[in-house]
Amino acid sequence: MPFPLAARLVPQIAKDVLEYAPKMVRLPLSKVPFTAKAALIRPGLNMLLAREAEDGELDFLEGRWVGIDVRDLGLAFDVSFDTGRLCVREAGDQPTGVRFSADSRELLLIAAGKEDPDTLFFQRKLTIEGDTELGLLVKNLLLAIDLERLPSPVTTTLSQLARALQALERHAEPTWA
Repeated sequence: MPFPLAARLVPQIAKDVLEYAPKMVRLPLSKVPFTAKAALIRPGLNMLLAREAEDGELDFLEGRWVGIDVRDLGLAFDVSFDTGRLCVREAGDQPTGVRFSADSRELLLIAAGKEDPDTLFFQRKLTIEGDTELGLLVKNLLLAIDLERLPSPVTTTLSQLARALQALERHAEPTWA
């Protein structure tokens, strides 16, 4: 092997990036007030779900809250739909109908269409707690969204991030000679 040091370093560097990147994002993210986070989350969700809102496909969320917990980033928020618009609030003591929890890796791969939520659920990488029927409605709604209708920079960014993550994971796997 021409570069034995590189062969040992690349997997370790890839593993370290996968482990420490979320930790490096978590601290600064924890310092951002929730109102600023909501100012990014709300328009993103409105863009993603605009067609569904217009078609009445989000009406089942009226008066019901869905929790999202990005565990490794310490980001937790709740989403609802009321009078034709999405509502976002900071997760706290308020009850939710269902809560989805996963690390950023899994949520990125789901968003990019590279991973199936059912697979992650059965691998215990995605947890769904609460109203099973509501959880299935939300999951099926999200799976039916055609990501290609989103603006090109959004789909390109999601795709590139997912590919970069998958490449890091391939390099982090031990190679046995």
